[in-house]
Formats: sequence, C-alpha cells, structure tokens
Amino acid sequence: MLCIGLEGTAEKTGVGIVDSEGNVLFNKTIIYKPPKQGINPREAADHHAETFPKLLKEAFEVVDKNEIDLVAFSQGPGLGPSLRITATVARTLSLTLKKPIIGVNHCIAHIEIGKLTTDAEDPLTLYVSGGNTQVIAYVSKRYRVFGETLDIAVGNCLDQFARYANLPHPGGPQIEELAKKGKKLLDLPYTIKGMDIAFSGLLTACMRQYDAGEKLEDICYSLQEYAFSMLTEITERALAHTNKGEVMLVGGVAANTRLREMLKNMSEGQGVEFYVPPKEFCGDNGAMIAWLGLLMYLNGTKLKLEDTKVIPNYRTDMVEVNWIKNIKTKKRRIPKHLIGKGAEADLKKGSYLGMDVVIKKRIKKHYRDEKLDEKIRKSRTAREARYLSLVKDFGIPTPYVYDVNLEEKQITMKHIKGKVVKDIIEDNTKLAWEIGKIVGTLHKNGVIHNDLTTSNFILEEHKEESKISKMDKERQIYLIDLGLGKISDIDEDKAVDLIVFKKAVSSTHYEKFREIWKEFLEGYKATYKEWKVVLKLMEDVEKRARYIE
Repeated sequence: MLCIGLEGTAEKTGVGIVDSEGNVLFNKTIIYKPPKQGINPREAADHHAETFPKLLKEAFEVVDKNEIDLVAFSQGPGLGPSLRITATVARTLSLTLKKPIIGVNHCIAHIEIGKLTTDAEDPLTLYVSGGNTQVIAYVSKRYRVFGETLDIAVGNCLDQFARYANLPHPGGPQIEELAKKGKKLLDLPYTIKGMDIAFSGLLTACMRQYDAGEKLEDICYSLQEYAFSMLTEITERALAHTNKGEVMLVGGVAANTRLREMLKNMSEGQGVEFYVPPKEFCGDNGAMIAWLGLLMYLNGTKLKLEDTKVIPNYRTDMVEVNWIKNIKTKKRRIPKHLIGKGAEADLKKGSYLGMDVVIKKRIKKHYRDEKLDEKIRKSRTAREARYLSLVKDFGIPTPYVYDVNLEEKQITMKHIKGKVVKDIIEDNTKLAWEIGKIVGTLHKNGVIHNDLTTSNFILEEHKEESKISKMDKERQIYLIDLGLGKISDIDEDKAVDLIVFKKAVSSTHYEKFREIWKEFLEGYKATYKEWKVVLKLMEDVEKRARYIE
C-alpha cells in the first residue's frame, strides 16, 4: 500500500511517498525564506499554494499517481493559513484520485518517522523545532507530554535572536556557527519549572547583551549553552520519571551538533540508548506524514471528508494511539549510583551526631559548560537549604537541615522514614487534598516550589505500628526538594506552579488523574483564598503553552 503525505504546518512545504513496509519512495521539502523578518503566516500559505503543485508533479514522475492508495496531510498543530492550504490540496488530491484521506498529528509524525529510520522502539523523545518544544513518551495508549515550553519554542527563540542581530533566516544554523567561536559564558537566566521550560527571559537577556556591546560569538555561545542545557535537563528529569531505555531527538533543531552532543552525553550517563534520525527526517517532511497516515489507516482509523478540518492547537496527547500493539520496551540500565534516585542528586543514608540523616549531593553534569554547571549546583543547594527551613515557619513539614556544604554542593538533612507519594497516591487519592493544602500554604506566603510532582512529597511511617491502619491524614506529608524554589507573589508564577503539578499528575498518574486533580484543587481552595485568580490564570498560561508553528 502506498501513501502520499503532505506537510505544510509553517514555512516548509513537503511531499513524501511511503509504502506500508516503511520504504520511502519520494521525499522532498522546500522551505520558504522570508526576505527580512520572521514568518508571515499568509506569505507561508501562499508559498504552499505555489509549491505543492510543483512537488506533486515531481513526485508523480517517480511514482505513478494511480498507484497511490491513501492521501495523508498534517492536520495540526501549525499556522492556520498554512494548515488550510495543505488540507485543501490534500482534499483535492483525494477527490481527484478517488482515494481515502487521513489527517495526522505533526508532532507524533516526527516521532514515528524517527522510530522508522533508527533502531528506537519506545523512546523518550525530545521534540524541538521552530514552534514546538516537548518531551514526549508513549504511556497507556497515548503519547503523553511530560514537559514543554511555557512560552516560546527553542527554535523560535534562536530565530528571534538571529533576526535581532541581523543574521539570515533560519537563525539556528547561523547561531551554531558563531557559537563555535565563542569563549566567554555570559550570565543569563536559566528557567526550569519541573519538567517544563521557558525561553522568553533568556531571549530578552541575550538581546540586552547584544545592545550592551558583548561579542556576538559569545552571546551565541552562551545562548546555546543555556538553552540546550535546559533542554537536556528536562529530558533527564523525564527519564527519571518514565525509566525509558531510549532517548530520541527529533525536529528541525535536532540538526544542531552541540545539542546532540549534550543529549548523547546525558544518555550515556543515564545508561540509555540515544538516537537521532537522518538529517532529511529531522525537520518537517512529507514522508513522516505519509508514514503516520499509513500506521493509523492500517490500524482502523478512517476519516470522512467533513472530518478533515484543520486543528491549529492539535495537542500530542489528544491522539489515541491505535497502531502500537506489542511495544518492545528496552529496560533502562540504571547506573548503580542512580538507582532509586532522581536526575539531579546522589542520595546516601548516614549518621550525623547520632541521628539518621540523608546526605544529598548534587551531581556534576558533564554535558553542561563547567562554569554553568558550577553555578546551577551551588545555587540550588543554597536555595534548597534556605527554603526547607523557611517553609517550616508556615507549618509545612520538611526535613531538618543539619549541615550545608556549598563547595561540595551537599546538604545533610533528617532522614524521613516513609513512602514517596508517587508510589501510593493512586491507592489513596485523598493524599492529594493534603498536597493541595501544602501548596496553598506556600502560595499564601509568597513561595513558589517550581518542581511540584508527587515524587517531592513523602508520607511518613507512623511511629506506632498499631496505628498504621488509621487514616493516612494522621501521618504527616513532608515536602522535599525545594532547589528550584523562589519568593514571588506574582499570580502567574502560582498558576505555573499548579500547571507543573497538573502535568506531572496527568502524565504519571493518568488513570487516576481526574480524582487526584479534583482532591488537590479542593485542598488548595481550602487554604488559599485567591484561588479563583490563580485558576483563571492557569487557563491563560496553558493556552499560551500550546504554542504551535
């Protein structure tokens, strides 16, 4: 069976033909390059209208159009005008050839073409492009988003700075070449919120450095080091949550050699395989649309012509995956020193003045610039020690801190005997009410956690075994890991805090998500009287996070 795929979500026009065995018979992409500024949606759409006929003619010189069995097109996410032209061409082709039509999710198409062209079988995928930045993994019949940009995509960040510095479009390759000549690491924002990420502050800071007269090579070097370190870190964090045995990099920014180097270094350190598709399949292309269309169609997905309306905000996690049947999951070979631990720190039990303690030492990350790594580990160690003590004043249980060694990036704290809430909350969703109450108390006192997941709460063991059977609320829930914490009374920061928790729950506890989230909100509302403002802002920020090409 042969499928022709049409890709046109933004500035790239692509046509590909793939058979049901995964053989790519034709694949060509033509990019629209604006003369001066960024992509104008209408001009990009006009480019598609002019280019699709030429590409189709070329494709049908390689493969007879009468041999085509299925027409697939990128239904979203993307720029509305571009998507509509692409869908119109696909519908016209379907009617002309009298063949079925199917719309596919652009983001998932990147993952599936990556799996087809590499040895990856069940990877944790970092998808980075001009309009998308997501960390994605297949869990329980869907590709779930574990982390993503909360403002602009990394490719957009690079392109915007390139335009500001009068570099040609696309800006990513220009910045990469200049970065190779950079030597000085500038002091820039490093914005991680759980497994989510934000680039607008980094972009603004780079523009200011440019205006201040810093060397362009140094700015480009610093921009790459910060942005790619952030991307690698959230991928590593998601790896600790999913325990996948593979990491795959896809999207247009995947062509960057420094980003590849960082992710490969991280993957080796975490004991997982690392994959990147061939260059022609990294960026947007028609073959990826054709291949996903085949996978969906051969597994029962059918669309009527009236169902082919474009979906500009087509979320990765909106698609029910019917083509993955017997997935071959490679077990993560977790290095001994990382077993039972997160992505950032090494934890050891010990004794301090006769007390049981945990010694938490932040691990050096070799994928990061050495100066940047030193700055991050020292800052987070100091911040965690400070906030663990500070929030006790609000009545929030946290481990007592006995010693802080900033040079070693190490904290010695009381060992809390109990269970991580991540491992027990699905059996007792009422625990989420207590967590909501804790978060409400933080926000009431102007503290943002910035890394809210069920892994960062511990339900203590009761001292008397006879009382174990009593309700869990009689045992304290301890809040831990405040290394990303900050003081802020800005409502949007509080909204993002809730989004981080919501996303962590929806991706990790998907089967009980509604129950857990409902309980959490009830606890939050019971504690923080300004909850309506925060929840309204949550909606606004979530819409902004659904940034598309």
